[in-house]
Amino acid sequence: MLLYAGIDGWRRQMVLEGHRLLSRALDLVARVRQRIEEIEGMHVNGPDDFCGPGAAAEFDPLPVIIDIEATGTTGYRAADWLRKHHHIDMHLVDHRRISAQFTHADDHTTADRLLTALRDLARNAHTLRPAPAVHVPAPAELRPDQVCLPRDAFFAETEDVPAVKAVGRVAAEMLTPYPPGIPAVLPGERITEPVLRYLRSGVEAGTNVPDPADPTLTTIRVRAEDHGKPPHFSAHAP
Repeated sequence: MLLYAGIDGWRRQMVLEGHRLLSRALDLVARVRQRIEEIEGMHVNGPDDFCGPGAAAEFDPLPVIIDIEATGTTGYRAADWLRKHHHIDMHLVDHRRISAQFTHADDHTTADRLLTALRDLARNAHTLRPAPAVHVPAPAELRPDQVCLPRDAFFAETEDVPAVKAVGRVAAEMLTPYPPGIPAVLPGERITEPVLRYLRSGVEAGTNVPDPADPTLTTIRVRAEDHGKPPHFSAHAP
């Protein structure tokens, strides 16, 4: 009942005050985006980065995604620094971006606190270098061949092998870097060198890969019987 009461209360608030609350939030975040764009080494991703033919149709401005690659550090190190020095937790981070999620509950106080922290980060970015590189493959290299059905690989006899010996083997577990939270390898797919290098360099830089038996990716769980046998299933077969 509490859940339904909360949903109904939120619906009522949006009907009565939604336009005012969200208009205020959108006006605030527009100012914040403009101010962050003025900080050296930072670029705020907007519609030009995400929308267009073959991309997104619309853009939500409330998640403020900031590309900090020009500062010479990673989103992981920047987020740790902001937490330590300004007690601010960023929404999501990756090897080159940090993001802050704005809502109708934010105001000029919270916005100014974020801006102060980001300016301080830019001034101190040199202390966070050199940052470990994350080797992101080309999009075409992020599509491993599917050798067998996921359930067949997952429930097959498996073995954990050193990561350096996993290339060419059939994965028996899912490998998902967060963010973006999209699996890079699924059970039944053949592990490739570019994908494995991406995942392992990401872990070394600070990426969270929670799915595998060994989150450090020192070892990878693979199908045990995969020792030179030809694939019995291919998603790309004619």
